[in-house]
Amino acid sequence: MLDMNIISTMEAVEMVKSNDEIVTGLGCSEGRLFMESLHLIADQVENVSITNCLPMHKFEFMDEKYKETFFINGWFYSPAVRTLHRNGNASFIPNNLHFAATKRLDHKKPSIYIGACSAVDQHGYVSLSMGNTYERRMMEAADIVILETNKNFPRTFGDVEIHVSEVDYFIEAEYEVPELPHVEPNEKDKTIGQHIADHIKDGDNLQFGIGGIPNAVAAALYDKKDLGIHTEMLTSEIAKLAKAGVINGSKKSLHKGKIVTTFIMGNQLLYDFVNDNPSVMVLDGNYVNHPTIIAKNDNQISINTTLEIDLTGQCASESIGPIQYSGTGGQADTARGAQDAKNGKSFIALYSTAMIKNKKTGEREKRSKIVPFLTPGAVVSLQRNDVDYVVTEYGVAKLRGTNVNERVERLIAIAHPDFREDLWKQAKELSIVGGA
Repeated sequence: MLDMNIISTMEAVEMVKSNDEIVTGLGCSEGRLFMESLHLIADQVENVSITNCLPMHKFEFMDEKYKETFFINGWFYSPAVRTLHRNGNASFIPNNLHFAATKRLDHKKPSIYIGACSAVDQHGYVSLSMGNTYERRMMEAADIVILETNKNFPRTFGDVEIHVSEVDYFIEAEYEVPELPHVEPNEKDKTIGQHIADHIKDGDNLQFGIGGIPNAVAAALYDKKDLGIHTEMLTSEIAKLAKAGVINGSKKSLHKGKIVTTFIMGNQLLYDFVNDNPSVMVLDGNYVNHPTIIAKNDNQISINTTLEIDLTGQCASESIGPIQYSGTGGQADTARGAQDAKNGKSFIALYSTAMIKNKKTGEREKRSKIVPFLTPGAVVSLQRNDVDYVVTEYGVAKLRGTNVNERVERLIAIAHPDFREDLWKQAKELSIVGGA
């Protein structure tokens, strides 16, 4: 008989004390039942901090009326946390994802770790299932470890197997694994996706995230063969390519034959694919996302997106002006690691324009996302020194090794035609390039 300390959700929540530091899992790994009930002790505690990353739900404790009691520290913002930030009870933790756990632990240790896991197996182990970006390191540092054990969560392998003796308390759960809605690529996505796919060769090793552009890249890869995966995020599109035989990892120089990831997020097809699948390795985020590890993958291809890029190559990928929108995530990790790899390449993709509201007229107007200088206050997620290829629907600009004049010329060439003349004019007026 396994010795599992099963408690109720309220028994778990009532362990929280004033001034506690709570950490929960990334995305699908968050402790949902615990978080759903946390507001019930609002009148019993004060100054409780919750550290999370890309939360999938807006919980009651996040309501503005509880802002004097609960405070969110976010490694990566979602819409719910953006709202809290505006209310004054959330703050972003600047980070490159591979250092998320180690640097945070150098600053603060968690009182409680709460996350999700699979059902216990016949050997007395549960799997952390959906990820280990920082989860296991936080568990090892926490005073109390609570896991919500759930038969609906897939059993995955790697650095995620936990013996029940390592866990203080379990909550029994039955909710479904959260799913991300499929983003169908539009025509711009498909064009950008094909531009990138044209640079991908048989046997290359890939990292890409989720959204219309990554989905379009994936859709353009079905004529490739022997592709490998070393990625922070394992997506539904990756699972589809693997099931189709496009991805098999046979040419990988590191973890040959294995799909390597640090967290999983997508749809039920993906969750069925990773369940009990020994070809999928869910490893520690400090390892998977460390640039020196990424660089050990020959032919590594990194594919990321940005919100805005200036004419010298600086990428603002996580904020709109000074307003935090998402997070750095692994963009810098993967871009640097891919370029250090033998035959590696890093791609940054974006639409050439966006519809932005004019503050004076209130009307939306088309503006270039390739700009002379970033919106004042914008966070530079990827410095210009680390930018390799930039892709819009108008083509590909290879910036590796180029000087600023060459960068300006190449980036304007892939800007929307309506803005190219003005971009040249401003580049000269601002002395980004020399000459009259």
